[in-house]
Amino acid sequence: MIGIVFNISIIFLPLAIYIINLSYNNNYKRKTNDFLNIVLIIEVLLFIGFKNYTKSLILINIPLLISYLKRYELTSILLSILIGFYYVLLLKYNIFFIFFEYVLYYVIYLIFNRKAIKSRSLLSIFVFIKSIILAVEVFYFNINNNLFIVNFLDVFFRMIIFYLISYLVLIFLLRGEEIMNLNTAIRELEKEKVLRTSLFKLTHEIKNPIAVCKGYLDMLDINDTNKAKKYIPIVKSEIERTLTMMDDYLEYTKLEIKKDITDIYMLLDEVIKSLELFFKENKIKIELNIPEDEELFLNIDYNRIKQVFYNILKNASEAYDIKKDKMVIKISTKTLKNKFFITIEDNGIGMDKECLENVTNLFFTTKKNGTGLGTSLSKEIIELHDGTLKYFSRLNEGTRVVIALPI
Repeated sequence: MIGIVFNISIIFLPLAIYIINLSYNNNYKRKTNDFLNIVLIIEVLLFIGFKNYTKSLILINIPLLISYLKRYELTSILLSILIGFYYVLLLKYNIFFIFFEYVLYYVIYLIFNRKAIKSRSLLSIFVFIKSIILAVEVFYFNINNNLFIVNFLDVFFRMIIFYLISYLVLIFLLRGEEIMNLNTAIRELEKEKVLRTSLFKLTHEIKNPIAVCKGYLDMLDINDTNKAKKYIPIVKSEIERTLTMMDDYLEYTKLEIKKDITDIYMLLDEVIKSLELFFKENKIKIELNIPEDEELFLNIDYNRIKQVFYNILKNASEAYDIKKDKMVIKISTKTLKNKFFITIEDNGIGMDKECLENVTNLFFTTKKNGTGLGTSLSKEIIELHDGTLKYFSRLNEGTRVVIALPI
């Protein structure tokens, strides 16, 4: 009984890890093309490594069956060689008999591949062939010198175990992958829903400045120079706001991340230095709590993360509170539990509860000429880096933004 449980554990535990890995990578849109191949090879190696506990059953053939069902031809050939090594060198089986068996499996696979036989049908064919092979091994080669009924029950028991475990493994894999595909489909539908909603909002947002432009153009009298000087800058401003909104939206919908190893401290220092003149002209004091002459390399998209820093610092500088003597922006960093944290804090006007809850939503803005896309874009960029972006704020007390990136 212990041997059966041990064999089943060798089969199911690696496959469970594969399903978990598939789920993780599916959530983060990463490819897992080769991982199942590796899992199947590891399973066979575990059977070989623990031969004293696994030789009583034939479950070592299940990884080979899965590789054929998944049409992993090269992996199937490699597994056939490994299993043949297991039977011939370690269990002292007849080399020609084993060679015939696994060549037969390969021929069945080629027929399966060409005729598009269903997976369960292929499983039944494999079990049938293995039953005949095992019966010949037991009765003809006299592997077990026992009574006929004992040998028959031995063959019958092992084939029932082989079929049941193979069937459960097949169901386990198919159901797991179906759930992953279903989650992907749901996520795509949600994405489409968000896109449609955002398009509706974009249309609504663009409609407002166009209506303003139309109103002023209707009132414009080309013979009235004063009205022309007054209305044309307004129309121009509204058109520029519309174009900015369109550019931001296009950037949001075509967002791509190209990661590379980057010194995050150097990037942050470059952003701060490039904004020094802007801070000075607007009488904004910058307080830094960043390690000097220190390097920390992260796998990030240099330009996208730079874009996030610019956006957050720009928003902080625009949150000026006229009731306070001086505008101060504090920038600090720290590392904790394999994560790099950047905190940007200002003493500006802050946000009430409603604004704080909606600050990262598409098209939400409290600025007169804002598009409501910058903060949402920044959040999307950070999340594509497997990080987090969080806002903490109180009205008339200031805002704190915390960015966490994996090291």
